[in-house]
Amino acid sequence: MIRQPSPRARVAQWLLLAAIAAVAWLLGSIAVETSAQRRGGLGFGFLADPTNFDIPFHLIRWSVGDTYARALLVCVLNTLLVAALSIVAATLLGLLVGIMRLSANWLVRNLALGFIELVRNTPQLVQIVFWYVSVLQTLPGPRQSIVLPGGALLNVRGLYLPSFVANDLADELWPLSLVLLLAIPFVWRMPRRGFRIGANALLLLPLALVLMIAGTGRIDFPALQGFNIAGGVQVVPELVALWAGLSVYAAAFIAEIVRGAILSVQKGQREAALSLGLRPRQVLSKIILPQALRVMVPPLTSQYLNIIKSSSLGAAVAYPELYQIFAGTAMMQSNRELESMALLMGVFLAINLIVSALMNWYNRRVALVVR
Repeated sequence: MIRQPSPRARVAQWLLLAAIAAVAWLLGSIAVETSAQRRGGLGFGFLADPTNFDIPFHLIRWSVGDTYARALLVCVLNTLLVAALSIVAATLLGLLVGIMRLSANWLVRNLALGFIELVRNTPQLVQIVFWYVSVLQTLPGPRQSIVLPGGALLNVRGLYLPSFVANDLADELWPLSLVLLLAIPFVWRMPRRGFRIGANALLLLPLALVLMIAGTGRIDFPALQGFNIAGGVQVVPELVALWAGLSVYAAAFIAEIVRGAILSVQKGQREAALSLGLRPRQVLSKIILPQALRVMVPPLTSQYLNIIKSSSLGAAVAYPELYQIFAGTAMMQSNRELESMALLMGVFLAINLIVSALMNWYNRRVALVVR
């Protein structure tokens, strides 16, 4: 039974709420008055003004003179890109290291332990700078590029990958292929004749690949021309350094989450599966991990949100994410400090709330229902 607060406690709560509201109103009034004296008042009309700076890496078209609103969109997309890549890589690496921590092999188990202790006990910013300065900046120049399988080139200026050149059907087929890829995790859990579709949902993957190929006119391979690389698509070293730093750091924490979740599954489950003749790999993939997933999801949500927020550390390696551009160059040129920071906080808040809502929805889907 929930204890009801006394009348005195209710009055104290309302007084505290009134005091907080008064302080917030006072600070807001000071900010509005100061802004009015300096710039003629608060407002977000500057978003329609043209910019006077370049954004070196962008997923959509960008040129000097575009509006601050488009700069905000470019930065948001850059932030979402590195966050999404880091979440996927950290999850896979953390799962691998977490399973290694429970290995019966002494060397494998202690290698995983050493990785976790090393990464968790060093600052994340230091790791990002390490990847950028000590690893990526030591690569050879464009003329001595390292040739990778598939026609990719790696040098100090980044990773150059072959790119797909669209044909006339790409506008219809490429979005459809993307929809099919995004639908795989949802189709996986859809019921069919009383059973989940499960791994059959992976059949959408080759279908999406066929649609992608059908919308491709040709493949543009990177090649050395003069002193630079022409053709293909460039993955800048700043993106790689930030992605590696975020992924490796989060993977160390996810590994411990995986280890704890696996240990939470009763030993009788494993023993019963082995007695039925299942191999250890089958026991792990079909018995242990599906049950451990229910325990993993809530703490994984916190790690995913931390990855998104830590993407702002990209400013240390000049990756043009939301904080580096919009809370730096754009804020100084527009002279709109309060509005820029409010937009920055609002965008991060919206992204994290959406991710949290999606993870909570997934947690409810996989949670064990007790009747």
